[in-house]
Amino acid sequence: MTPEEVGDRLVQLMATEDPTTGEVTAGVSGGGPGHARAVVDVPVGRWWQAAGIVRDPGALGCDYFDWLSAVDELEDGFDVVAHLWSTRRRHGVLLRTRVPRADPEVESLVDLYPGAAWHERETFEMFGIVFARHPDLRPLLLPPGFEGHPLRKEFVLAARVAKPWPGAKEPGESEHGAAKRAPMRPPGVPDPNEWGPMKGKIPPPETPARPARGERPARPARPAPEAPARGERPSGPAPETPKTEERTD
Repeated sequence: MTPEEVGDRLVQLMATEDPTTGEVTAGVSGGGPGHARAVVDVPVGRWWQAAGIVRDPGALGCDYFDWLSAVDELEDGFDVVAHLWSTRRRHGVLLRTRVPRADPEVESLVDLYPGAAWHERETFEMFGIVFARHPDLRPLLLPPGFEGHPLRKEFVLAARVAKPWPGAKEPGESEHGAAKRAPMRPPGVPDPNEWGPMKGKIPPPETPARPARGERPARPARPAPEAPARGERPSGPAPETPKTEERTD
């Protein structure tokens, strides 16, 4: 089945006459021939149901769980994405749902795909998304007592303040040259003049004065060469005397 056929098939199987269940839509990811996947967006309340239909051998038969993660969409919440694959039919589907930023929660897929356990644990500690009915939702990568969720965009990247970022940060900006424009801080990187050990100690950047439009900066005057006196030959390198070859009889 093509990605378009996979997406349309799942939309048909999840069709219902109850408008309160939410809309199911399908699209196709990028990647070109052989890499494109069907992308199906489902309401968060039908996440587990959609995964069950995708796994059903009589529907799409995606028996292999590939991966699961999330995307921080700021005030819009978080997108939870799972990639499921059929080892027999050789097609896949990207199943996606959106959870709110306040108290994000979605149903666990461990009952359908045991391989989702570690992926959901990582997503829980990195984004703070709770997976209901997960059998063991404890930290997987972070040390005990770690506070916050590092992959949220508001998480403060303290290392970017304590230590300068190596290499060029913006076009024309490096440790050896002045910036051509003001550097742009990515999400989570605070202003070092407002947070961290250099708070209040960094002077504002000086903006170089630019000439008015249409005005060119004056060039320094060059002294004109002195003209030789009348009847005097200009000084120059002495002409070379041609050498004569010695004959040996």
